[in-house]
Amino acid sequence: MQTSLKLTDHKLPQALTQQYWDDGYLFPLPSLPARDALAYRAEIETIERDWLDNGLPLPLNTYKRINAHVVMPMVATIATHPGVLDVIEGILGPDIMVFSGEFFIKEPQTDHIVSMHQDLTYWGLGAIDGLVTAWIPLSPATPASGCMDFVRGSHKNAILPHEDTFGENNLLSRGQEVKVDVTDDQKTAIEIHPGQMSLHHGLTIHGSGPNTSNDRRIACVIRYIRPDMQQQVGEKDYAMLARGEDRHGNFIHVPAPIENFSPAALALYDEMREAQSKVMMKGAGAKTEMYV
Repeated sequence: MQTSLKLTDHKLPQALTQQYWDDGYLFPLPSLPARDALAYRAEIETIERDWLDNGLPLPLNTYKRINAHVVMPMVATIATHPGVLDVIEGILGPDIMVFSGEFFIKEPQTDHIVSMHQDLTYWGLGAIDGLVTAWIPLSPATPASGCMDFVRGSHKNAILPHEDTFGENNLLSRGQEVKVDVTDDQKTAIEIHPGQMSLHHGLTIHGSGPNTSNDRRIACVIRYIRPDMQQQVGEKDYAMLARGEDRHGNFIHVPAPIENFSPAALALYDEMREAQSKVMMKGAGAKTEMYV
């Protein structure tokens, strides 16, 4: 296990901030205390047991894979944890909004992958610098368990052409894959463990391989955005204020949920999913839904 990079008074020193902008990613960084990350693993696994057949309008996996911060208090709590936001502030500044929160889970000994792609391809936000993804492991993310691979410096490209593969083993809703050759020597394996996290730019090319280990690979993934960014394709978009102020009004504010899957949260979730699917699935080469 690689030792976490050192912060200065819980914040990114200038050298690490510059490393993020040079490479398009940064790891391993301290995040939640490891004991808290493991407790959140236990909590999401309890939710999986308690809510799998508990009459939710959509499959539980859908709620886990998109906008989980709207219907699960634990995700909003992780997203607004001071240990995480103090680091994010070094990239985005003092005003921070949560654009999305989700779980990426690979079961043990499965061939599920994430194809090499750029996050901003289908979000309707353009090729912006004002969004950063925090990838927070709740179980070890290693090469054996299918940790992410990043391509150094690839965020300096524009949004590159992608192809929809709709692969059954692909965790992305469209199976989107960047149409450039990425060789193994261009990839950096992002091994991180509970108590750590990685950051990456929305244009950084990344993906991950199968989980060949005997444990689940569980990550809570939070995407943070500056309030001055805005939706360019859809009529509206949503975000949760995590720190500072929103002086721009480009996003409809989302409240933190107070209980799992409350009727009000489920209604808001449906509203958001309908609006965002028009953007994310626009031009899809096959009929599909977001993260079913």
